[in-house]
Amino acid sequence: MTLNSIVIDSNALQRMDTVKKANDHDAVNLLAEFSSCIEAKEFLSNTDVDLIFLEIDIPKMGGFEFLDILSASKLSVPKIIIISKRTEAAFTSYSYGVADFLSKPLDVDRFDKAINKTLALFASTNAVRKPKENQHIFVKSNLKKRKVFVKDIKWVEALGDYVKLITTNGSYVILSTMKAFENDLPAGKFLRIHKSYIINLKKIDRYNSRFVEIDNSQIPLSRNKKNNLSKALEAAN
Repeated sequence: MTLNSIVIDSNALQRMDTVKKANDHDAVNLLAEFSSCIEAKEFLSNTDVDLIFLEIDIPKMGGFEFLDILSASKLSVPKIIIISKRTEAAFTSYSYGVADFLSKPLDVDRFDKAINKTLALFASTNAVRKPKENQHIFVKSNLKKRKVFVKDIKWVEALGDYVKLITTNGSYVILSTMKAFENDLPAGKFLRIHKSYIINLKKIDRYNSRFVEIDNSQIPLSRNKKNNLSKALEAAN
């Protein structure tokens, strides 16, 4: 699983340190960074986020106040890793049910343990979000992170050490494995029909025992995937 994450810290240098450690971890996909909780709250209203790295001592709206507001709102509350130089704040942090508490300055090994702990929490609770009409993912292509709506994805194909994402708005080449990208897609909407292809079930025009056709493009169907495709289409309908 990849954790779509954001960092909130009003201190630019310390925020930069957290951002670097997040970007260095394979299981973290950093979507954005914020200097205030107010900005982050607006972002959360439009974006699915799995994890927040949150400094609690922030002007105007502190971290704990931010968590209170999130809990009282209709927004889905992500997992939280609290970051603070005040170790005495750990007790209060855990009372909010956070995934972990990290004291500044951040230690790399301790940071990695916090990520692994968060992943374990997702695994133990089977924390899978329900697909939304405007559900989207962020992909990194040509050194830029791009927002791609899940409903616009036609198929994904392997391209050496990369994957090629074909959408209604164009195609993107992304540094990723097929397995990692498959894990980021919502279950029940996509199916791997070949070792080199993942398709959006809603985009299928027709299929036979050898191919799936999407927008006049023929995508190979592995012999051992035919039954899986039939079952997936029945379930999707």
